[in-house]
Amino acid sequence: MVGGLLLLPGLVLRGFASGHVQKDKELTTSGPYAYTRNPLYLGSLIMGGGFAVAGRSWWIVAVMLAMFAAIYIPVVAGEERYLRNTFPDYDDYARRVPRMLPRLTPFKAQRSAYSPARYWKHREYQAALGCAAVLGILVIKLVW
Repeated sequence: MVGGLLLLPGLVLRGFASGHVQKDKELTTSGPYAYTRNPLYLGSLIMGGGFAVAGRSWWIVAVMLAMFAAIYIPVVAGEERYLRNTFPDYDDYARRVPRMLPRLTPFKAQRSAYSPARYWKHREYQAALGCAAVLGILVIKLVW
């Protein structure tokens, strides 16, 4: 139950971030991007924590952390290189906004607002469907 509740902030953060990001068009610094450069990955990390708690096993925690390190660290490095080469403002943004753990105050004025159309375009609803499927499996495991 607690693990399932921990999934919600991660899903909300990912959904909110997805509705702000405009891939390849502009450097997104609005919404959750005003607090952390990687709100989608932070949301995934929070969701992973929720799954680990729901799974009630330390080996799940170890697997989640190993997967995060193996997958996200190289992906973030590659994305940062791309953003640095594509958007001239990125270096200033990167100096002021933390890579993962959020800052307490937003980074400068917001340029764009949340767009439900971007949420659907980026198919972020799939994260919610995936969470529901995994939680269903965990419930079956507990009941069985």
